[in-house]
Amino acid sequence: PKTDIVFLKVHKSASSTVMNILFRFGETHNLTFAFPIGGGNQLFYPRHFMARFVEGFSPSSPRQFNILCHHMRFLQPEVHKVVSSSAFYFSILRNPVKLMESSFAYYKGASAFSRVRSLEEFLRQPYHYYNPTDGDRHYARNLMTFDFGFNPDGEVSAERVKLMLKAIEASFDLLLISEYFDESMVLLKEMLCWDLDSVVSFPLNIRDSSTKSPLSDTVVEKIKDWNRLDWEIYTHFNRTFWERVDRDIGRERMQREVKALRERQGELARTCLQGMGSVAPKHIKDSSLKPLQHGSARILGYNLKQGLDKETERMCRRLVTPELQYSSALYKKQFAQNLP
Repeated sequence: PKTDIVFLKVHKSASSTVMNILFRFGETHNLTFAFPIGGGNQLFYPRHFMARFVEGFSPSSPRQFNILCHHMRFLQPEVHKVVSSSAFYFSILRNPVKLMESSFAYYKGASAFSRVRSLEEFLRQPYHYYNPTDGDRHYARNLMTFDFGFNPDGEVSAERVKLMLKAIEASFDLLLISEYFDESMVLLKEMLCWDLDSVVSFPLNIRDSSTKSPLSDTVVEKIKDWNRLDWEIYTHFNRTFWERVDRDIGRERMQREVKALRERQGELARTCLQGMGSVAPKHIKDSSLKPLQHGSARILGYNLKQGLDKETERMCRRLVTPELQYSSALYKKQFAQNLP
């Protein structure tokens, strides 16, 4: 199994669920994580990533870490300084229409969104609310483009798009698609030579559907237009994702693998969870399993079954621990000797 991994955690794209998979694998195999200085969950985002943002890195005696997966704005030469040259690079993308709808609910406090009542209102005259010089502008436009390190306000010429796609292809071994999450996990498992249980997960950091709003066709087209760079990235890598599936796995085997993954997930849900699924924040009984609530989104969580034996309880708890709590526990473990 591959143990040196860079995951670019793109915002609002099922990336917290992927992060849980990486946390569990890293913990099980005793791997080191490139944590932000002082813990925390962002590598000084939205600044471009620098090696010096990583706890325990020093230019005079650079040490390498196994897994780099916290929020960052990608900058490969700096990433190279903290991971092995043979590290596996991957990321996950999401349909920009869904991404923007989610971002609007989650980052309602961002300067571009704070003065509007609805996404429709914002899209009617975006430049009335959107200022390219605002430090948090990226939440409102081409968020994936920004996370990959590019300018979200860049012009959309065929030449520029081609260069951007080429640069992403040159840096990343695999781009997953969140709309096909299970297929993505099967492909990831293949590429990393991991077993099925390593990529099983429960969806984390997901919104209660009551805060999601259906979008009209007009709004959908406006979102694509406003996020044209993201749309180009998404459509290109959605196509190459399926080309890869056909080349490396084949549709039939993919169906079998997805079925096995879902069955295993169901089995774990029956073992671990009270009521089999996610619950609203107010119904989460164990406060250490409560996810961070943000913006106008209501983020769901889980309740574990009572009376599980110690080993099962540990396994189940790892599956449902929210990102911030899990990250902080691993940070404490990794730097136990340095903490006051």
